[in-house]
Amino acid sequence: MLKVFPLLTLLFFLGLFSCESKDSSNSSPSRPVKEKVEKKKIIPKKEYALLIVESKSCIYCKQLDKDINTEKSLQEALKDIDLYKILYESYSPVEANFGGRLIETSENELAKTLNALSFPNLIFYDKDGNIILQIPGYVYPTQLVCIIDYVKTGAYKNEDVNTYVKRKGCA
Repeated sequence: MLKVFPLLTLLFFLGLFSCESKDSSNSSPSRPVKEKVEKKKIIPKKEYALLIVESKSCIYCKQLDKDINTEKSLQEALKDIDLYKILYESYSPVEANFGGRLIETSENELAKTLNALSFPNLIFYDKDGNIILQIPGYVYPTQLVCIIDYVKTGAYKNEDVNTYVKRKGCA
């Protein structure tokens, strides 16, 4: 019995110390610590911006992302445009300027507000927050370069995007 008592005492103290928190901060376990999430700003600094609304399970979103990262003509066309992305499933805070007013909401709510319910959803807008063009769905790189040109040159003020794309031979 004398040999068992020290062993039990040792096991008791080992168990007691193993349950101690290794964090020496003064945080209370009853109060969860909220991390401050940085607000994503999608307010354009350049004349025009492109907002891409994506979804986690969207294969065409991944293809568009690949196109943007690999297609030189697309990268060149996007040089004068601010490029932003939001995720439909995300509730991260976002700050945007649409329709001339500042909006602070979640990525999900912004997508719903913009009626971006199919993916990818391409939204071109100017620095004042006026939506110029919204395209639901994937666009091939050559057509997207043409559409970016349509926005950057201000052709949207005079003609429909479909007319422009056909006239330029990008269709």
